[in-house]
Amino acid sequence: MKKTAEDFAHIPGWGIDADPKNDPTYPNRHRTGEEHDGRSWIRPTQQVLDREVLHSIERPNYTAVVGNSVPPSGLSGWIRRFAFKYSENEYLHWLPLVAADKINVVEGLIDDLMHGTLPNIWAEKGYNSEWKHDKKGLITKLATVAAITAGLVYLLASSGSKPGKKAKKYNKRDYDRVNQL
Repeated sequence: MKKTAEDFAHIPGWGIDADPKNDPTYPNRHRTGEEHDGRSWIRPTQQVLDREVLHSIERPNYTAVVGNSVPPSGLSGWIRRFAFKYSENEYLHWLPLVAADKINVVEGLIDDLMHGTLPNIWAEKGYNSEWKHDKKGLITKLATVAAITAGLVYLLASSGSKPGKKAKKYNKRDYDRVNQL
């Protein structure tokens, strides 16, 4: 059975773009032959690349302007270089980039401490604003983090000595038996 526009008329906003006079793609429909490549502007001059800039393997060159304020460095930079060896449609591109962002945060904290700066994590994460506008949410978030941290500390502290497992005691006969072999 074929669906028709009347089948969806009860949905608010359905078919809002059906009017050809209100078509957001209007400029693209009437291109001239002069714009055969779809571009009617002159490419800006290439920004000088004075440091490492990562770019997709799917693109032959860099964009005219790139963000190069913080070049990749450390473990997070190594992970980013690894990620850019893969296509943008693969998990091996995006998941390492997400991990590299998290690792870069830790590297930044370590860098601050090495330079004698104590980071103000409370302010940097916006907890003052959250306390002002969403106290319940902040308390829930902090309680959750505290519970997870306490659970991990408990598990890690108790994993060294398992209750119920006693070390086997050897007597002189056991040692003599081993030495006879």
